Amino acid sequence: MNAPIADADWRTGEGAGAWAVFRRGVAASPELRPGLVMTVIMGLAVALGRLSIPIALQRAIDDGITTTDSGTDVDLGQVVTFVLIAVVVVLVSAAIAAWAQRRLVHTAEAVIYGLRTRAFDHVHRLSLADHVDTSRGIFLARVTSDVEALARFVQWGLLSWTIGPAVILGVLAVLAWYSWQLALIVFLAFVPTVPVLRWIQVRQLAAYDEVRASVADLLGEANEAITGAATIRAYDVGDRSASRIGRAAERRYRAGLRRNRYMAAVFSIGDLFGSIALAAAFAFGMWQRDRLGLSGGELVAVLFLITLLNEPVGELGETTDQTQEAIAGWRKVLDLLDAPIDVAESEAGATLPDGPLSIDAEGLEFSYRTGGRVLHGVDVSIPAGTSVAVVGETGSGKTTFAKLLCRLADPTSGTIRLGGVDLSSVAPASRLRAVRMVPQDGFLFDTTLRANLRFGRDDATDADLEAAVDRLDLRDWVDGLPDGLDSPVGPRGQHLSVGERQLVALIRAALADPGLLILDEATSAVDPETDAALTRTLRRLAAGRTVVSIAHRLATAEASDLVVVFDAGRIAEVGPHHELAVAGGPYQRLHEAWVGNTTSSSSSEGASS
Repeated sequence: MNAPIADADWRTGEGAGAWAVFRRGVAASPELRPGLVMTVIMGLAVALGRLSIPIALQRAIDDGITTTDSGTDVDLGQVVTFVLIAVVVVLVSAAIAAWAQRRLVHTAEAVIYGLRTRAFDHVHRLSLADHVDTSRGIFLARVTSDVEALARFVQWGLLSWTIGPAVILGVLAVLAWYSWQLALIVFLAFVPTVPVLRWIQVRQLAAYDEVRASVADLLGEANEAITGAATIRAYDVGDRSASRIGRAAERRYRAGLRRNRYMAAVFSIGDLFGSIALAAAFAFGMWQRDRLGLSGGELVAVLFLITLLNEPVGELGETTDQTQEAIAGWRKVLDLLDAPIDVAESEAGATLPDGPLSIDAEGLEFSYRTGGRVLHGVDVSIPAGTSVAVVGETGSGKTTFAKLLCRLADPTSGTIRLGGVDLSSVAPASRLRAVRMVPQDGFLFDTTLRANLRFGRDDATDADLEAAVDRLDLRDWVDGLPDGLDSPVGPRGQHLSVGERQLVALIRAALADPGLLILDEATSAVDPETDAALTRTLRRLAAGRTVVSIAHRLATAEASDLVVVFDAGRIAEVGPHHELAVAGGPYQRLHEAWVGNTTSSSSSEGASS
């Protein structure tokens, strides 16, 4: 099996260097490539514009100002000409820089949009095993903060990496033209920065990886605390929850300090060696001016060039900082995009037959990324149109079996055939039409009831929605809502009770009209009156289709045509309720325990009355 998303090997392997991440990231972000060459050319033009300013200054001094025995003569025309040339170059250079920056901002937004949507789509195509073994906070961080870190780099860092090196190389070239000795001094002054910056870069990249990981942990803890706010208050465990968030925030804080320590070091190194280069060149130039044959304008230009060199070296800290953050974020997103899709879909796949579907499972086994095997050699055959109850103790594998029927994951080995067709070869549209699962607590989006019901079938008309409500005999409930089908349900359906959210999930299933309906004890959280009504409705809904119920309450098993008993990931028994209840096996023990608990509860309620 593949490793969990959070522990992917790609980012710690030999190919995980910054340049490898950049090349892999560009390949995964096609929005970044168009116009990239033009942006680089524009950056080079800006660099050339900056280099021309010292040359224009040197010509203005040497050609416009002459010193004679009688004094200093100023050719104002020459000075003005070169000054105007410098002004034009500055304005053109600024315009090109602004244009390039605007292009990069548009590119960054396109990269964000493309990368985020691809990552989001990839998350939803990952296997159930990935979602079980990976924190939701990690997925959330990948499509939010990690992508944003990359955007900041694209908006500014790319242009800086183009202009900065071009200015540095250009300055050294022009210095060598004026005086190779001064160029050599400046070069030697900056040489020690190479190994020092390399040493910092390796550690800075590791620090940024830790920052991105700590952000994911913090998002996960915060999401869990917000989602479980009611439980935290009910059990008065706010201190414990706050402690968990505090530890995650502390880790983020410490990781940020380590990152900033390296960033500050880069800034200091640039300023330090830039000052050394300027002082050394000025001292040597003044000392050996005649020997070097430098005019006054050339010496001023040399000093101007060295100060110009300080700018990209000084920016190196911020540029490297953004680059490291982007590489760390990019690497995390690439880990996600490189996670294999175990459930390979084919739009041109087979089509499931209409009507009720038979179920045939042979040699079915399944394991999550971590932990042991969940299903062991499951073999079962269920005729079409049968009402089946899947029972077993907690952790016996019954819910995993149901999710494999929906193809939320593929079995590790073995096959599932629905209506005689291998489930792995079925086209997604056909499977979604023919197979529907109703969970215990159906997830609702923060919109109206009508919009939530349409998740059952995108093309459903208002008439289809009304018909589904009537078919389930839920007209009185819908009419009792403030705005009927247009009533808002709130975030995660919080304006509705748990039982009402299950009603919505049942209407969705009725709207889809599948041949195989899978119920994860869909009436377990409703009141007795609603339970009785839903039981009658489900009986009518089950007519003409195959129904598989994950039965936590054995009343469901008693009313089913067939009972499949799971025990430690294996099928222990298969048969009708009346036979298994007296067969002396696991089902009889489960049923007797359930009857005893039901009787005790009834007696306690009677005594209280």
